[in-house]
Amino acid sequence: MDLKNIIRNVPDFPIKGIQFKDITTLLKDKDGFRYCIDQITQHCEGLNIDYIAGIEARGFIIGAPVAYNLGIGFIPIRKKGRLPYKVEQITYQLEYGESTIEIHQDAFRKGDRIMVVDDLLATGGTTLAVFKLIERLNGIVVGADFIIELEMLRGREKLQGYEVFSLVKYDI
Repeated sequence: MDLKNIIRNVPDFPIKGIQFKDITTLLKDKDGFRYCIDQITQHCEGLNIDYIAGIEARGFIIGAPVAYNLGIGFIPIRKKGRLPYKVEQITYQLEYGESTIEIHQDAFRKGDRIMVVDDLLATGGTTLAVFKLIERLNGIVVGADFIIELEMLRGREKLQGYEVFSLVKYDI
């Protein structure tokens, strides 16, 4: 399936010069959405994963059905202040500032194997921060799965040593 025909390109969003890849058109396409979930599920099978961790918010939309398909649990990675129990957090640099994300301290047990799922791999900064957060709590990061990878931003390079899978790549 050619996902590029389903994903909407929005020029100059959120700022001039950015070509935003909008997956809302993909999410409403029943065949395209099913294809993405099935392909990511298939990639995860056989990797001996205990949990899928989804990055707020689109990672929830993708990761939860993948976890369901695999018969494993789902871990939400949230923005600061959104989780109600004891958390571990990490602050990391963005292109335009910094951000903080959190995970419940009891989200998994030491040695559990976790695959991170999100919609888009750009610079890799957020995903790397999630990896560090999971490892700080003694989880084993298997890797990350994405619908879209923006190859020109070289996010994959930041994630060397981990399994990285994407369904569609853009080089512009």
